[in-house]
Amino acid sequence: MLARRPIPAQRDRELSQNRGLWESICIYVIVVGGAAIVVAAARNSITWHLQQFWGASGDYWQSNWEKLFHLFGDDEMKLAIWGSLIVNIAVFWLFNSWLLLIELTGRPQCLTKYKIQADKNVPMDPAKLKHAILMVIFNQTVVGIPFSFVFYWLMKYRNCGFGVELPTFHWVLFELTVFSLVEEVLFYYGHRLFHRPYLYKRIHKQHHEWTAPIGLTAIYAHPVEHVFCNLLPPVVGPLILGSHIATSWLWFSLALVSTSIAHCGYHFPFLPSPEAHDFHHSQFVNNYGVLGVMDRLHGTDNLFRASKAYQRHVLLLNLTPLSQQIPDEDSRKETCMNTNQCSQ
Repeated sequence: MLARRPIPAQRDRELSQNRGLWESICIYVIVVGGAAIVVAAARNSITWHLQQFWGASGDYWQSNWEKLFHLFGDDEMKLAIWGSLIVNIAVFWLFNSWLLLIELTGRPQCLTKYKIQADKNVPMDPAKLKHAILMVIFNQTVVGIPFSFVFYWLMKYRNCGFGVELPTFHWVLFELTVFSLVEEVLFYYGHRLFHRPYLYKRIHKQHHEWTAPIGLTAIYAHPVEHVFCNLLPPVVGPLILGSHIATSWLWFSLALVSTSIAHCGYHFPFLPSPEAHDFHHSQFVNNYGVLGVMDRLHGTDNLFRASKAYQRHVLLLNLTPLSQQIPDEDSRKETCMNTNQCSQ
């Protein structure tokens, strides 16, 4: 039988998708290539300044790491399991405590004006917040501790570093770059999988109870989702490269702060924009990744790119809220144009 010819509308859609994919690849190459050229041109100056911070006259970080290593009795198992647990919990709660204070008190007003969904969580539902806090603690302990043991044994299998000698500054920069790319790919496909109807209804729906997220909801999730979306994507990179535990701690801290900002619900000046993930929570569609690279390549940011939120998805470099600089056409957020897509 002869293959059926695509109808004009279908052919136009296919051509549009192909152009969109090619355009995304070109943009990605231009951005990455441009950044590489800038770094290459300024590498001597950049490297010197950052090495001063990292090296601090050659022994500051090294000497402090040795003290921390000895604090755990030179026991790499205690260092990897309990040290990782302490670092993750401390970073998460220290960063989120001030965000939670803003949500509960509405103070200071100079910060509340940056709230993205201004009419949500005002006032905060105490029962809902309590449930979220308890779920976060459960994930950090009941789920997190066994996972830390598994992570330790996998690190042992990969011959990861646990000793007193820290890796070089250049190698750490390379590792962090790889970690970011690995997390982007794994989180995108894992997150999108949990948006399939069967898994969404039974697992991922819990995370989406917060249509206007707050920082704590970064790890407010079903335990199964917490393992496959929140814990696995960040640890795979260090396991692939056989990274030192100190580098893993640095990466985990950056990842926790990043995801807390993405969920915080405020577009603060000089911090990365949370507009993309806030849109995902309010509309239940689009923006499944972390960096946005996979979404652009797969076209899963089309609704977002057509919204006012996309225009606001920039680094705010002044003190005027972007909701004032680029207001919605009406007082409401754009609603999902096709509710059937909410479980894609």
